[in-house]
Amino acid sequence: MTDRKPRVLVSDALSATAVQVFKDNGCDVDFEPTLGKDKEKLLARIGDYDGLAIRSATKANDQLIEAATNLKVIGRAGIGVDNVDLKAASRRGIIVMNTPFGNSITTAEHALSMMMAVARQIPSANASTQAGKWEKSKFMGVELTGKTLGLIGAGNIGSIVADRAIGMKMRVVAFDPFLSEDRARKIGVEKVELNDLLSRADFISLHTPLTDKTRNMIDAEAIERMKDGVRIINCARGGLIVETDLAKAIETGKVAGAAIDVFEVEPATDSVLFGLPNVVCTPHLGAATSEAQENVALQVAEQMSAYLTRGAVTNALNMPSISAEEAPLLTPFVKLADTLGSFVGQVTDDPIRKVEILYDGHVASMNTSALSSAVLAGLLRSQVSDVNMVSAPVMASERGMQLLEMTREKSGVFDGYIQLNVVTNHITRSIAGTVFSDGKPRFIQIKGVNMEAEAGEHMLYTTNRDVPGIVGKLGGMFAESEINIANFYLGRNHAGGDAIALIQLDRPAPAEFLRLLDDAPEIESAKPLEFTV
Repeated sequence: MTDRKPRVLVSDALSATAVQVFKDNGCDVDFEPTLGKDKEKLLARIGDYDGLAIRSATKANDQLIEAATNLKVIGRAGIGVDNVDLKAASRRGIIVMNTPFGNSITTAEHALSMMMAVARQIPSANASTQAGKWEKSKFMGVELTGKTLGLIGAGNIGSIVADRAIGMKMRVVAFDPFLSEDRARKIGVEKVELNDLLSRADFISLHTPLTDKTRNMIDAEAIERMKDGVRIINCARGGLIVETDLAKAIETGKVAGAAIDVFEVEPATDSVLFGLPNVVCTPHLGAATSEAQENVALQVAEQMSAYLTRGAVTNALNMPSISAEEAPLLTPFVKLADTLGSFVGQVTDDPIRKVEILYDGHVASMNTSALSSAVLAGLLRSQVSDVNMVSAPVMASERGMQLLEMTREKSGVFDGYIQLNVVTNHITRSIAGTVFSDGKPRFIQIKGVNMEAEAGEHMLYTTNRDVPGIVGKLGGMFAESEINIANFYLGRNHAGGDAIALIQLDRPAPAEFLRLLDDAPEIESAKPLEFTV
C-alpha cells in the first residue's frame, strides 16, 4: 500500500511461526507477548504501528484506538472480539479481523471434557485421592448414556458437541433461533423451545455468543424451570449465566454441579462459584490446545499481512471482503445489502427457512456473491454478534437456510436495486433498497409499501391500519416522553389499508416508551432498530 514496510505489533503470545509469516510477507514485526498486559506502555507505543495482532490479554478499548493514529488493522487470533471496541475501531477506519473457525473442535472437546468431569466429580476425587484419602462413596457420579443434553446454541461448536454426545448415546435437544427443522434432523438433535429444553435436560451446555438477548439468560428464573439435579456447562462466554444465582442453586442442591470455563469478570481471581461442591472451573481454556492456538495464529498473521501489503480483506468484522478493483463501485451496495439484512434480522424472531435476494438493473452485473454474503451477515448479526461476510454463508447453511439469488434487467424507475424476501414457517418479510448518488443506502419498499427512507443509527419501525390520527398520536407520545424525532417516513399500500412508519431518533427509544407503544391500541407493532451509519 506504500513503499514503507508495514509495522506490526504482536502484543500477545503468538507462535514463532506466525511471527515469521508476517516477515515473509513483507512486514516489520515487533514481538512483545507481554506488552498487552501493560496498558500504559502499550498506549504510549501503539501510534507507531499499522497492525496490532492480539489474543485475549490485550484490551483494544476506545482509549487505545484513539491513540492508534496509524493503525489500519487489528487481528484477533480467535473468534471472540469482546476485548476490542468494534464501534470505536469502525469510527477510526480500523479493520477488525478474527479467525472464526480455527478452534471450534478444541472448544467443543473442552465442553465435553468439562461435562464428563462434573458428571463423575473427577477434580474433587483427584484432590481427595492425592491427599491420601480413599473416599469412594463420597464421589458417586452419574452416567452420560441415556441422559438428555440440552444445547443452547447449535452453530458450529454446538453441532460438534452434539455429534460427540450422540456418539456417547445421549439424547440431544437444542434451542437456537436460527436452527431449522431440516438442519436439526441432519445433525441428529431435536429442536425445542428454551423452556422445553430447561425442563427436560439433565445436562445443559451453552454455545451461544454474548449479545443483549443472551446476556444473563441463565438466571434464577431460568434455573427454577430446570430439572432438580441438573448440571450446567459454560465454555462459551462469561455473562450468559448470573453467577450469584447459579451459586445459590448449587448451595440448595437444585443444581447438582457446574463446569465453568468463562466468567463475568476475567481474569477470575475470585468468584462466588469457587469452593462450592462439584463446581469445576478452568481459566478460559476452551481454545487452549496447541493445534488450535497454532491454527488461529497462522490465520491471523496471513490475513493481516495480506491486507497491509496487498489490500486484501478477509474475515473482517466491520468491513466486507472486497478486492481493491471492485471497492469503488461495490462498497456502497455492500453497505445497502448489509442494512437490508440487518433490518429483517432485527424484526424476525422465527427460524428462517429461505432467503430470496433479487438483484435488479445494474446491480445484477456486480459481484452478487459478495452482496449476498453481506445480506446474510446483516441478517444473522442480531443473533450472532461476531458474524462476518466470510462466516455468514457457512452459518446460514448450518442453520438450514436456503439461499436463492435472482437477477434481472432494469424493471422500474431505479437504475438498480436489491430486494430481500425472508421466509419463516409463519411469515414472509420483504424489503427493497437502493443507493443514491450520495452513496447512502435508502429503503424504497417495506412490506410491499413504497417509501423512500434513509437508514439512521437509531430508528423505530411501526405498523398500523391506515386510519386518521395515527401520526398525531405518535407525535404526541414522542413529545410527552421528550424523545426528539430526527426524520419521519410514512407509507401505505392503499387508503384504509396497511400503513408503516420509519422514525429516525436522536437516541435509542427507552424500554418504557416501547412498552407504551405496545399498549397503544392504534399501533399494531413497534420495533426498535439500530444501524451502523
